[in-house]
This record gives sequence, structure tokens and C-alpha cells, in this order.
Amino acid sequence: MQRPSIEAAKELGFRTLVIDANPNAVCVPYADRFEPVDLKDREAIAELALSLGDSLAGIFTAGTDFSASVSYAAQKCGLVSHDFEAALNASNKIRMRQCFKKHGVPSPDFFSADESYLRSLEEGKCQKLDFPKVVKPCDNMGARGCRLVRNEKEFIPALRDAISFSRTRTAIVEDYMEGSEFSIDALVCHGKVIITGFADRHIYFEPYFIELGHTMPSEVSEEVKAALVKTFTDGVHALGLTNGVAKGDIKYTSRGPMIGEIAGRLSGGYMSGWTFPYSSGVFLTKEAMKISAGLECSYALVEEIPSVNVSHERAFISIPGRIKKIYGTDGAVASPFVKNVFMRVSEGSEVDFPRNNVEKCGNVISCCSDRGLSLWGAESAVASIVLRLEPNNKKTDSFLNFEELPFEEGFPYCAFNLQKDEFNSLMAHAEELKVFKRGMKLSDCIPDFLRKNELKDFNYRTFVQTAKTYDELCPDHGDLDAGKFFSALVRGGIQGILYLTDCAEEKCGE
Repeated sequence: MQRPSIEAAKELGFRTLVIDANPNAVCVPYADRFEPVDLKDREAIAELALSLGDSLAGIFTAGTDFSASVSYAAQKCGLVSHDFEAALNASNKIRMRQCFKKHGVPSPDFFSADESYLRSLEEGKCQKLDFPKVVKPCDNMGARGCRLVRNEKEFIPALRDAISFSRTRTAIVEDYMEGSEFSIDALVCHGKVIITGFADRHIYFEPYFIELGHTMPSEVSEEVKAALVKTFTDGVHALGLTNGVAKGDIKYTSRGPMIGEIAGRLSGGYMSGWTFPYSSGVFLTKEAMKISAGLECSYALVEEIPSVNVSHERAFISIPGRIKKIYGTDGAVASPFVKNVFMRVSEGSEVDFPRNNVEKCGNVISCCSDRGLSLWGAESAVASIVLRLEPNNKKTDSFLNFEELPFEEGFPYCAFNLQKDEFNSLMAHAEELKVFKRGMKLSDCIPDFLRKNELKDFNYRTFVQTAKTYDELCPDHGDLDAGKFFSALVRGGIQGILYLTDCAEEKCGE
């Protein structure tokens, strides 16, 4: 996520000093200088910054939750940035909600919950709550430890998890906001908010909030967009953000716009560094860095930088297990209109059905002047990638057996979300077939109602596409129990039936 920052600095004629606690971070080799500094240690960052004297032009980050560290060090050095207290307002969700409440900016009702509250809750000493609620760490990002709490029995496990993800061991408990969700990026120049990206967010897998992609520009009406932008702008001012950037997650509910959160940084998730430049033609990170370096912002006099093309970001995910082999990356790269394919896993990687946005397996980004073609390119690329899992894995077995934790009812999701009568019809078909015989093609065995079904799995494959892929990868499979096979197809898609086949082959070889 820092690559665009390094590129922006180079284009502006600066040398780059990159810091990270991890000396093997992927962009370290491209820095002019690297120093191993923990991003949570703002005093160490400030000390290093001050040691550079007049040679330091600015301090910058994008897509991380350390914008307060940036403001702290910049303020110590007399450089341009958001005020440190404002940056804290935009980093700590409790302070953020308090600012919104004070200034009348619509956001959900909330309260903080630390380990003391958790102990009282476990002892039955807390006031009863109405559900649903949302629980999340007060100071983390990437939806880690964030989930919907639908009833009382889910509350304690969710709160315990959220507190564990918080650096200050504190969670925030909020009323749930029902509605479409959007992401907004903005430059903030002397208090003026310039909209630099407005995207639809695509969130799935209740009770978690997993973003499987975003689309820019949004398809929402101009009237709704204007209301959302006004609320976002009011929120930026309420937090006190004045010089730098801002990123917001906001919903349009039955009560109108309501803010999820606003951060004093550019967005992650490939929006600020990839999809916005593709859709607008503007290198946003470079414009943001100009502000940090005290240079004149090229767009200080405009209200919004518009999109001229459409860009889609789509993630691909996995069922639980360990990756044995990866197919289709060349096809994904070659998919029409695809600009980038980012792999976050490799052969041997442990994978899980995502409970946060860090656990996704990779991302694809497309761009085109035509919305439909851009979407087709992104989804086609994702569908071409197959993550084949190692056989005989307890986590994979548990998933394919439809097992779930008691506080995660309905999760993880099936690859194909068939209606109950459709699933029963498929199982009746399997009972009639009894055995999926050696060398038999899945394409020849799918019942007509599935062959005509355009339902896609969570990686955008239809039943027909899944069958074709299986037949290509397993032309010489052995005899398989038809009931287990079709159940694995519904539950785990191509991964499920490849896993079942590989388990059977390994058993035969023993």
C-alpha cells in the first residue's frame, strides 16, 4: 500500500526515507534509506524526523492506521499536517463518536467497553441491551475484531474478540446501521474538503463485514450522493482535520446519511492508490503528498475531482485449509480490462474463510470506460484463479461438514447459496446417481435446473463454469460418493470438490 507513496515522492523530486518495524517489508528495497522503527512508537518517529533537520520536507502515510503518529512527528518538526489532537479524533473511534455527537453529525449511538466492563458482563452485572449491535476495537482497521452482534449469546465472545484486537484493550459498542455503504476519499487543504473518490462498497458475510470489493464511481443518485458528501464534510470539520487527507466509510440509511468512521489518511483497499487514479486519471497520492510537503495543491479551487472511467476492485477468498496448488493466475492477468492482480497467498499458505479484510487471498483491479465491461473483466479474472487445498485437513473437513461455532450461526457461508428446495432436489439427484463414477464428467452430471442457474459462488463462478474447471483438472478421478460430492460442491465450490477428490485419491494410495 506504500508503493504509490514512494512513487509520488520520487515524481516530486524527493528522496525517500521509509520506516517500518519489519525490515523485510515489500517496499523497503525501493527506499533511498530505510530505518527499522515501530510505527506505533510515535516518539521514536519524531526523534528520527527531528534528526533530519531542514532536509525533511514532509511525513506521510497511506492506507495505515498510524496517521496520528504522522501528525505527532510532523507537528514536532513544524511541518504541514492535521493537528495531532484532530488526528487522534480520527484514529480513536470513541473520541470520533464524541466529536460527531458534540457537533450534531449523524452517527450511531455508542458506548465504550473495556476489560472491566467485560468482566461485569460475564458476571451478569450489566444492563440488558437491545440488539443488533456492532462491536469493534476502538483503534484498529481492516475490520479486525469487528462484527455484528445479533443476540445476547453472541455479545460476550464478540466483545472479547474486539478487545483483543485493540491496542488500548478497549472496544466500542454501537447501534447497527442498516443501509448501502460508500467510501469517500478527500484532500483537505486549509480546511477545505475536496472530494477525490466516491465508491460503492460491497460488504458480505454477516455477522462479519467483509468487503469483497468496491466500484468507482458509485451508481447512487446525485441527490443521495450530495447528502452523503455533506455529512462526510461536516464530519471532517467536527474532527478538526484541516491540512492533509480524509477517508470516510458512510451509509445511507432510512434516516439518511450516517457516518461509520472518518480517518485522517487516504483509504486502503487499493482505492486511493489504484482505482481512483484509474477512474480519474489523477495520481491522488501525489496530490496528498504535496500538501504534506507544503507545496501548492493542484486542486485547491475545485469541489470534486470527477471519475471519467469505471474501475472495479474485487477480492477472491478461500474456504479453510492449506493451499496445495494455485491455478489460473496467468489467465487472471490476461483477463480483458484487468490492470492488476495482487496475490496475498502462495502454495503452502494457511487460509480461512475471512472474518476480517486481512484474511482475503488476493485482489483484482479493472478499468474501462464501460461499467459492464469493467465488471466483467474483474469478475472473470477472479473466477479464473483456483486455490487447490491439501487433503485431509481438519479445518477443511469441518467446513465441508457444515459445522459452525455456536456464536457464529449461519457462518461461514456456502459457496452457492441454494434455496432449501433446490438443495433437496440436488441431493435427490445425488441419491439417484449414488456414485460419481471414475472418469465421469461433472459437466454431464449436473441436473438441468443447476445448468440453467446463473447463481455464482463467492469467487464469481457459476455451476457450469465450476463443472468445466473440475473436468479440466480432474479428468481421471476415481469413484466418489455422489451425495458427498454434490454437498461439497454446494458448500465449497470448486475447492470443495477438488478437496474431496484428492482425499479419496490419497486414501486409495495408502
